[in-house]
Amino acid sequence: MGSLPILLKPDRILLIGAGNVGLQKARVLAENDLVVTVISETFNPAFYSLPHLLLGQRVCARDLAGYDVVIDATGCPEVADMLKQEKTRRGFLLNVVDVPESCDFYFASLLQRGPIKVAVSSEGYSPTMTQCIRERIAQVLPESLGELALQKGRERREGRIDPAATRRQTQALLGKVFLVGCGIGDVELLTLKAYRAIKEADVVLYDHLISDAILELIPEHSERAYVGKRKGHHSMTQEAINTLLEDYAKQGKHVARLKSGDPYIFGRGAEEALHLGSLGIEVEVIAGISSAIAGPASAGIPPTARGYATNFSIVSAHLKDSKVNLHWLPLLRLPSHTTVVLMGLSLAGHIADAAIAGGVDPSLPAAIIANASRPDQQTVVTTVAGLGEAATQVNGPAVIVLGEVVKLHGKLPGSEKSCIRDDLRADIQGILSLHGVDWGEETPGLSEKIAV
Repeated sequence: MGSLPILLKPDRILLIGAGNVGLQKARVLAENDLVVTVISETFNPAFYSLPHLLLGQRVCARDLAGYDVVIDATGCPEVADMLKQEKTRRGFLLNVVDVPESCDFYFASLLQRGPIKVAVSSEGYSPTMTQCIRERIAQVLPESLGELALQKGRERREGRIDPAATRRQTQALLGKVFLVGCGIGDVELLTLKAYRAIKEADVVLYDHLISDAILELIPEHSERAYVGKRKGHHSMTQEAINTLLEDYAKQGKHVARLKSGDPYIFGRGAEEALHLGSLGIEVEVIAGISSAIAGPASAGIPPTARGYATNFSIVSAHLKDSKVNLHWLPLLRLPSHTTVVLMGLSLAGHIADAAIAGGVDPSLPAAIIANASRPDQQTVVTTVAGLGEAATQVNGPAVIVLGEVVKLHGKLPGSEKSCIRDDLRADIQGILSLHGVDWGEETPGLSEKIAV
């Protein structure tokens, strides 16, 4: 037979049975402000903390008089048979727990946000399924929905009903923005939380730094919006991106804003979070693996290593409004220190000149890692003096590593095409000639055999 989900407001409810099953039903009734009469010969002690009327006796037919709803939580076939015979005569609705075919109504898995109630029912087929579905819905519905519902109730009583405004306010509460750190491009380096956010998003905003492998995770039903900001070719300003995130969230959508690396490491994630938070829009930041760490690691260069570096810094070569940032250059004179430079590829020559002019050792080891973790990854090993020329030999997003740890490249695991720049060419040619190897030969594993 068919069924129709409704909200029931019974005057009198009788619960028969006060074991663990009965306790679960009693708690649901109490949570919904329904006080019931409970009949049982014995009681689970937890019943004594509930507001219900407890009658310690064996149930009989005359106890059913006057009730609108009767719930059988005894698990006793004899009690169920008696109740089924009496319900026609007395006109109450019957629920025999875990016996769907004997039920006039079913308990749903309830989710409550103030006066807002969401009931999930399987008509008794699988309470476990309904609980799982309820838990997922709970992740979507914010607690603040209850406050809005109470506000709307007050407005209705005062005769102020504005469906358009209510829709806007409700959608704004349902919308949410995820600032998703997508790491350095390798899809296997995504966190599980980032993966779920991408797979469950209504809208995905991405730029040119997000790899094709990660973009392939976006479901077909999700809307896509390209918001790339490549150097010298901005398809959208940051202000426009903020507005777009705001607009989608106010439509009640879940928005995944994909950001290379980590949203809070030179990713302008804080700006976006502050803008959305000021509007009351819910924001969740999902940390990602920064290229400042994973980039060097993918080239076999650890930012710290005993005997090479005991600390390291992450700096940006660019400031707001395309200004150059060189305030960090004194870090290059610190002993046992690694400096990782982001957004510095186009300024590599300028960095080198300014560093040397500031007293930095021109022979300080340096490396450029481009397209880290991707099929076209390339690592260029050089020195501060050769940094400018080395930068002309690579394409794509890159990190620059400066410090003694660069000497570990080729000795530790990494996955890259390795190049040695011209400033080291003479020394390397001399070493190779001792082994009868010509510089131009294609020698498998050559870069792994050379200690720089």
